Amino acid sequence: MEDFKGSSTSLVADVDCTAEGKELCSTQGVRGYPTIKHGEVGDLKDYNGGRTYEDLKKFADENLGPTCGPATLDLCPEADRTRLENFMKMSAGKLEGKVRNAIKVLAEDVPLMKKVLAHQNKLAGKAEL
Repeated sequence: MEDFKGSSTSLVADVDCTAEGKELCSTQGVRGYPTIKHGEVGDLKDYNGGRTYEDLKKFADENLGPTCGPATLDLCPEADRTRLENFMKMSAGKLEGKVRNAIKVLAEDVPLMKKVLAHQNKLAGKAEL
């Protein structure tokens, strides 16, 4: 872990889920030990690769690092930067509402749209016969 000591872009942390880190582990969905998580704060993903230092270092070098986000707007394409800046002006409540609405559209409208699209494609295929 010395390779990451003092890094401004990477954090390697050891959390004891049986003691002081119990609440953090619970919020992050850690159920078995050892568990390795990676990604953005608030959106951590499970790491399922090799467990040797070499495996972990290779994964980190190839996959981890700063990405476009509210804290690193300079890494964002212009369109994403503009959208993020607009979202950052909103209250947490407003953002939560937008997230709920987007999830609702995905869950309710997209499946129906796919059915209609499949139906339209089927009709278009018959019309050409």
